[in-house]
Amino acid sequence: MTTPEYVQLRAFARVDGTYLGILWTLSFACCIIGMTQPFVSFIGSLIAISSPFFAAKRLWKFRDEVREGEISFLRSMAYYMLMFFYASVLFALAQYIYFAFIDGGYILREYFSLMSTDEAKAMMKAYGLTAKQVKDSLNELGSTSPIMIALNIMTMNITIGIFLSMPVAALTRKRKR
Repeated sequence: MTTPEYVQLRAFARVDGTYLGILWTLSFACCIIGMTQPFVSFIGSLIAISSPFFAAKRLWKFRDEVREGEISFLRSMAYYMLMFFYASVLFALAQYIYFAFIDGGYILREYFSLMSTDEAKAMMKAYGLTAKQVKDSLNELGSTSPIMIALNIMTMNITIGIFLSMPVAALTRKRKR
């Protein structure tokens, strides 16, 4: 890969990563709203589950329109990983802003109220958990800094992108005949 080709790959991956990051942020917002509106949470889950397919479609478009229908396995893998990297950075920024300036303990309060329902108590009992264990876990979650939450999720998203890049690259690679 030449330097101009690498610059091109990064530029297009950055744009597609921005789209993917916006999609993840929308999904996250739906999950937050969905704590009181279950259907909105379902929509957020659908968006999250469909995002790797969206990324694969963007890779397919890059291959067909920019690379003129040809892309190697490694270049395809690099594009997908870079797309996930850029999306993860944007999503981590959005999550940091939310947890540092907007949340104000909302998610934690919702989890505490959820754990006080009869269904949650039955579930905790089925899993052998005590109310104290759950309360301690939620308190631990509440003491985690916004930057740590954002960085942990960013790391998970990048790792998922690395693992998904292999099968997607195998499906999208194409040589001219």
